[in-house]
Amino acid sequence: ALPGHLLRGLLPLLTIFHLERAEDAARRAGLSTQPIWRKLWEDVMKTRPPNSESITCWRKKFLETFFSNVLHGVLDVSSDWRLHDRHFSPLLHSSPHVSQLTLCNMLQGAVELTAEHNHKVLENLAASLRVLKFQHLLSCDQSIRRSLVLLLHRLIHHGSVSQVSMCSWPVPDTVLLILILTMSAGLWRSGNALAYHGSPCGLCREEDKAQRQESAQEGAERRCNAEREGSSAENQKRSPKEADACMTSVLSGPRSPPLRNPAHEETSSEVPCGHTSIQGSSSPRSSSEQLSCHPIPRKTRRWQKAAVGRKRRCLRWSRGHYADPEDLYDFVFTVAREDNSGLLEKNRTTEGENTENWTSSSPGSPCTGHAGCKKRGGAAGTPSLKAAHRFRSVSTLELFSIPLTGETCRTLSNLLSSWVSLENLVLSYNGLNANISCILSGLRALSRHPECRFRVLRVSDMFSHMPCMELVCCILSALPQLHTLSVSFDLKNQLEGSRPEASPSCSEAEIPESCLEVLEIRFPREPLHTAFLLPVLKASKSLQQLSLDSATLPCPQELGLLLELLREYTPNLKKLSFHDVNLAEHQKEVLLLLQDPGLQEITFSFCRLFESSTADFLSEIINAVKRNSSLKSLKLPGNRLGNHRLVALADIFSEDSSSSLCQLDVSSNCIKPDGLLEFTKKLEGHIQQRGGQLPFTHLRLFQNWLDQDAETAQEALRRLRAMCSVVNDAWDSSQAFADYISVM
Repeated sequence: ALPGHLLRGLLPLLTIFHLERAEDAARRAGLSTQPIWRKLWEDVMKTRPPNSESITCWRKKFLETFFSNVLHGVLDVSSDWRLHDRHFSPLLHSSPHVSQLTLCNMLQGAVELTAEHNHKVLENLAASLRVLKFQHLLSCDQSIRRSLVLLLHRLIHHGSVSQVSMCSWPVPDTVLLILILTMSAGLWRSGNALAYHGSPCGLCREEDKAQRQESAQEGAERRCNAEREGSSAENQKRSPKEADACMTSVLSGPRSPPLRNPAHEETSSEVPCGHTSIQGSSSPRSSSEQLSCHPIPRKTRRWQKAAVGRKRRCLRWSRGHYADPEDLYDFVFTVAREDNSGLLEKNRTTEGENTENWTSSSPGSPCTGHAGCKKRGGAAGTPSLKAAHRFRSVSTLELFSIPLTGETCRTLSNLLSSWVSLENLVLSYNGLNANISCILSGLRALSRHPECRFRVLRVSDMFSHMPCMELVCCILSALPQLHTLSVSFDLKNQLEGSRPEASPSCSEAEIPESCLEVLEIRFPREPLHTAFLLPVLKASKSLQQLSLDSATLPCPQELGLLLELLREYTPNLKKLSFHDVNLAEHQKEVLLLLQDPGLQEITFSFCRLFESSTADFLSEIINAVKRNSSLKSLKLPGNRLGNHRLVALADIFSEDSSSSLCQLDVSSNCIKPDGLLEFTKKLEGHIQQRGGQLPFTHLRLFQNWLDQDAETAQEALRRLRAMCSVVNDAWDSSQAFADYISVM
């Protein structure tokens, strides 16, 4: 209850423990603690955070980074008096502010978070964490994998994590990679196998409790019906007391199967409830006693014999302790599609072996996208995937710079086929090549699921194994419900015979009407043939954003044809972007785009607009923008505007202009401080003429030559920021110019 002026003087003198406790009091007094948290960042972290202009809460930013640095041992809390407080537990008190966490190297962070003394920290993370990242991972032993299993189970299956990202793993540990993918998909053993310090997962027990009672009652009814059918005479002789005893024994007997997600529930033949203990009973009775306690229909006896063997193999998973190392290794490799009998088998291997045999057949869409993607049988030894528990799964999966082998792609494909919560998938530099067909097979099966929510697919790689437009057609044919599709390749695959023959399903089949709203294509210096883009545009009536990158125009008429198709087939198009496309000889088409009343954002990035233009071309651009009241954003980075063209662009906002332009991007345009200052003065004059009314709100100035005269640049920036939001950077133009000259 301190007065505001005293509280203002006291806040900078508090430790972060007491500063946290004073947040509410400061808010009630109308005081902001943001400057104090930012000062803490500068003093403790000693770095400039990326995208610092977009940080809205320095308190959260500091505490989230503080948590990560303490967890990984890169920050000593005794290094600053504000971090050191006997009441302050660094991980415990900062964990509620952590929404994104990165685990690295040997997963030391996972081991620390699952330690018994950090139980409350893990509970806090389960409520706050949304994004879990893995970076630069290394192979680890079985004990660390157990810690990772517990961490993923708590944060994903019983937590709030919605995105899992893995990046920079040049030689991935296959077992570890598939383990993370499997648990991210919400697929793992029953809750009893996920023991926390010797005790089964309490959350799983709570979820199972109600389901167990309901299943037991339903099972009792089924069993009694079976008994009446098989031995009706004997049932008629049974006294009411005996019948009640029978029901009691069922309700107090073996556990029911693990709770399943209804979205993933698979149909199976009904069996008596007395045999559900096969998948996790802790009853001390022998399996033979359980199987013989009541009569069963003759047609189920064969199933029961097979189940007895499976029970013996699965008992170790039901004892409330960690799984046997070989079982943990085996289970991550059973994630493949099961055949119609529900059995998935493979040859058991030891920890150090590198070859596994898979079965991947399934009713639906088997993964047969290419010659290397065929199922291979194996011997019995691993429990069926149907014995696994279906938990909560994430909605976004990102894999950056992780090579994916054919085996891993098949596993991922099989996971994707039933991953109904998945909404976004990003595959970047994974060396997929022809294995992309295997991934698409799984996504195609997923798209047929009535509860499918998959909407965003981004694929990028070094080499393209097929023409970009052919791949786009393949994807849209398989996934018409996509809202966003991004396909990006750096280079063509130049190896002779490495590019497969055109797939009839992709090149000849007509694309069904799609829900596509955003399409981004980065061509590996391929020619942009409008005829190949035509079927995509015809099927994408809802397209709102189109980005074409690094394409070549085979003839002067090609861009004009593209504009005609866009006007005819994409009436809802709002954003159009060209990057690294030579438009020096297409001035007429550029002006037509700037006059289009439907477009709200146009980007010409590194398009060499003024390479062979006359002085009149710039005036025509300015006049076109002045008359277009629908255009909100114009991005012209990398077009060598220079000082004189930048100054001329200020006339867009003259008194006679009807432009509604809010954002202007002139990054990488050789702009010097004196030119920026002159542009600023001209803009100030136009504001005065318009009575202080100007729609212009954002200016981007990255990578210009503003370091050549720091004093003039600072004055220009100060005056500009009084009119609009300005984003720039500290850029060494001398080094950049040397690099530019070296590649000319």
